Amino acid sequence: MTDAPLPSELAARMVESRQLSALDADALARLNGTAPESEEEILRWLAGEYGLEYTTLDNVEPDRDILARFPARILLREEMLPLRQIDGHVEVALSRLFAAPGLDSLKGFTDLKLRPILAPSTALQREIKKHLGVGADTLNLLEQEEGFQVVADDRQDDGDLDKAAEDASIIRFVNQILGDALSLRTSDIHVEPFEHELRIRYRIDGLLQEVPVPGQIKRFQPAIVSRIKILSNLNIAEKRVPQDGRIKIRVKGADVDIRVSVIPMLHGEAVVMRLLRQGGSSVPGLAGLNMAEREQKLFERVLDMPHGIALVTGPTGSGKTTTLYSALGQINDAVRKIITIEDPVEYQIKGINQIQVSEKAGMTFARGLRAILRHDPDVVLVGEIRDQETAQIAVQASLTGHMVFSTLHTNDAPGALTRLVDMGVEPYLVASSLEAVMAQRLVRKLCPDCKKRDETVRTRELQANISALRDLEIFAAVGCKSCRMTGFAGRQGVFELMGMSPGIRQVLLRGGSSLEVKEVARKEGMRTLIEDGWRLVREGITTPSEVLRVSKDEDAAMTESGK
Repeated sequence: MTDAPLPSELAARMVESRQLSALDADALARLNGTAPESEEEILRWLAGEYGLEYTTLDNVEPDRDILARFPARILLREEMLPLRQIDGHVEVALSRLFAAPGLDSLKGFTDLKLRPILAPSTALQREIKKHLGVGADTLNLLEQEEGFQVVADDRQDDGDLDKAAEDASIIRFVNQILGDALSLRTSDIHVEPFEHELRIRYRIDGLLQEVPVPGQIKRFQPAIVSRIKILSNLNIAEKRVPQDGRIKIRVKGADVDIRVSVIPMLHGEAVVMRLLRQGGSSVPGLAGLNMAEREQKLFERVLDMPHGIALVTGPTGSGKTTTLYSALGQINDAVRKIITIEDPVEYQIKGINQIQVSEKAGMTFARGLRAILRHDPDVVLVGEIRDQETAQIAVQASLTGHMVFSTLHTNDAPGALTRLVDMGVEPYLVASSLEAVMAQRLVRKLCPDCKKRDETVRTRELQANISALRDLEIFAAVGCKSCRMTGFAGRQGVFELMGMSPGIRQVLLRGGSSLEVKEVARKEGMRTLIEDGWRLVREGITTPSEVLRVSKDEDAAMTESGK
């Protein structure tokens, strides 16, 4: 190789990894400042120099029959992906031009000639994981290990299972699952046993997505579950009753708390792991919630109140805790004492005193709330009002000069009033203490890189029937590499904020229903979840189908918004 400098450190690394020859690096160095700087540009240049094809693998779907001809362990080791058979050749995607040993290894499994196609290494790794499965390399190593066998739970000695769960390959596989889930912004990992398969799914942006895993994973089901139970400090010998535990891991300096639920099913134990990323940096400010102007101003007015109760309602996973912490962040200053009691503590924020509920130790919401009130707080956050005792203490706290924030499970904001009454709180106490209720849901946000105008018949019908959608430019989800072909990236809240007024309090005191409360609130300016959702459609943030999915059925939407 000559003394001419390489165009970049990337080219030097590619020489070391045998992706690039010394002669090619020398040729690149002579391009007078026009040398490509990215791996993609270098691979495109190599393809042109050697007369090869280049692909990004974005719109290429490998032929499953062709893929099945080659052992996964060789494809993983050599980082190659057979794509399809054309004219007596098998096209093989690879990122190293000088990969003769790898191609020679594959030749022994087919009588067809191999035709190399260059592709970026990141794209190759993504597609290999997608088609061979997460942790395929680890399971292939396990299959090669002599004497290692995992059998059904009822025939396995607990000591052997403990030993199997501590095997380095099983540890690595579970770590791969956790790492992969975190990189994909997963909120929950589901490990589900069936008769002939072990299915793994991630909940991403509120919806479950199946994870490709190797077919042989079923053989290692007991050891995988036992490894998770060991990490959670659970009893691996107990397989007949549900168990709950916790795992705490640190990734890139940030703590991740994992809540683990194990339940015996027909074909083994099922596991669900909820990933809670801790640290204040993950909590958006109030402005980051992207509320409409009316809702934001009203919510800020509630935050400035010296006492009262503010509730956020919605189903599990609708972002209630994030909204409440955004609110606390707005009022977190040196002159207020803020104490929270939660199960679990999902975010750790500087300046806020936080208490973890522990049912085993007797630290319940009600007991903790009583203790908090003796600790001279200004603002109290109760993770959830679950029972009459907690509700009554929260009301008493608000009446004695404290601002109380909490969550409740109701379908809409007006329903929270009747829910508290049903819990046993007197209507006059609800009327005098409650200041605001906000219902919320999360809709998926359209991927900005691939969304396109929606001109389908379905959308035109919605526009014809729902006045709020008429004359709007509506966008549809498409799918691209950046959003993993889902068409969506991230989530956004839709809000229904109801402030307490004399009219609403009168309905409550005379025993009116939630429908009557809603009617009065609508007249006073409250916008429903669907109406706030149409705002996001108008802004090109989400789709009508997303709004309908999280709020109400279509007939109700047309009745309410199609006036």
